[in-house]
Amino acid sequence: MPPPSAPRGVDERMAAGRAARRAVPRSGLAEWSPAPGREDPVATLERQAESRIPELVAIRYGRMLRSPFAFFRGSAAVMAADLAAQPSPGLRVQLCGDAHLSNFGTFAGPDRRMVFDLNDFDETLPGPFEWDVKRLAASIEIAGRHRGFPPQARRRAVRGAIGRYRHVVCRFAEMRTLEVWYARYEVEAMLAEHRRGANGHDRELEKRLAKARGKDSLRALVKLTAVAKGRRRFVHDPPLLVPLEDLLEPAEAERAAQLLRGSLRSYRSSLAAPQRALLDRFTVADMAHKVVGVGSVGARAWVVLLLGRDEGDPLVLQVKEAQPSVLEPHLGASAYARHGRRVVEGQRLIQASSDILLGWLSAEGFDGVQRDFYVRQLWDAKGSADLERMPPGRFATYAELCGAALARAHARSGDAVAIGGYLGRSDTFERAMEAFARRYADRNAEDFAALEAAADDGRIPATDVV
Repeated sequence: MPPPSAPRGVDERMAAGRAARRAVPRSGLAEWSPAPGREDPVATLERQAESRIPELVAIRYGRMLRSPFAFFRGSAAVMAADLAAQPSPGLRVQLCGDAHLSNFGTFAGPDRRMVFDLNDFDETLPGPFEWDVKRLAASIEIAGRHRGFPPQARRRAVRGAIGRYRHVVCRFAEMRTLEVWYARYEVEAMLAEHRRGANGHDRELEKRLAKARGKDSLRALVKLTAVAKGRRRFVHDPPLLVPLEDLLEPAEAERAAQLLRGSLRSYRSSLAAPQRALLDRFTVADMAHKVVGVGSVGARAWVVLLLGRDEGDPLVLQVKEAQPSVLEPHLGASAYARHGRRVVEGQRLIQASSDILLGWLSAEGFDGVQRDFYVRQLWDAKGSADLERMPPGRFATYAELCGAALARAHARSGDAVAIGGYLGRSDTFERAMEAFARRYADRNAEDFAALEAAADDGRIPATDVV
């Protein structure tokens, strides 16, 4: 076996970043126009729908039609094709793949301290770092337009977020490797800093954080289940939440329950020994299909109620289908044969603190088709920002937090020194991203209008269910 190659020095890595800047200037990232022969965005979404549950596709379209921002959230496949047609400096990281504003939030780490980070990894795949940054920048501009913020406020929010990204990457480039790996954004520290800057308590913010802390399996037990026929089971709330026994005939439901229990044994093998021992303390009580998100609607997503010593000791797991990443047609297939594992391994690489019960499985469905899934706790102090109510100042602050969290993820999974060498010390990069965001927001509005027209003329079904 040959000896391991010597690591590149800092100067060499910085030079590689600067060389990438010469090959693809930062200012050039501002440019965007539709590629010749760009596919109809509705056709892209229709192709995605082919692998979804047909009865739920109308809900997906309905949710996307709420606003151009909702459309953007569900159209990662459209943007992936658009980004693939653009020049890239070639500096790779583990991409989130869908780094828009609503895919950041709070959750509890294994030590139960609240952290702020990316929280959606369905599309994760190695790729060019700027793809995530462009999706974040565009989401800020699109969400700001949706809220009716003036151009100056939107510009400030985009440049602030991307400037924070650049500064944080450059700061991580100067840190020791283990320091980068252990770094995380703890909510209590962030809240204390906010209090100092605001000269007091922000009651609305602290109220939302308190609500997030209370979102756990006990809360899920109260909200999603009830006692029926002498046992605890998920409530029947179609089409958003449908217990397994209500989906199928009794004999089929029993067979399906056996399949799901067998699948959970497969999931168990993806966990470390201590987590396997923890899972073994629980028994399955009920299962249900649960509609989640915007872009994910139509994918198969189950919730599983497990009980420990009694009904006051619940664990609620989400078993969510992992389909091929929308990035794969443009960046190549995942290194992992199973997409559930692709999602989990990507999340573990990107996040500083992942769910201790995060795992994956592959299982045969009721229709005989083999599918991949990843598993996590349904609620574990998960919280998200209320973008519909934020005033412009808080919106800009939140966008900066997202920029910082994305920078930490990229520094952890990629070469922060090389990326820092590309970004440089001036604000050229953030000005380019702000210009790109404006151009792409214009295109997103046109694509949204195309989806509206497709719904109006009956080409696609659309039902808006809360």
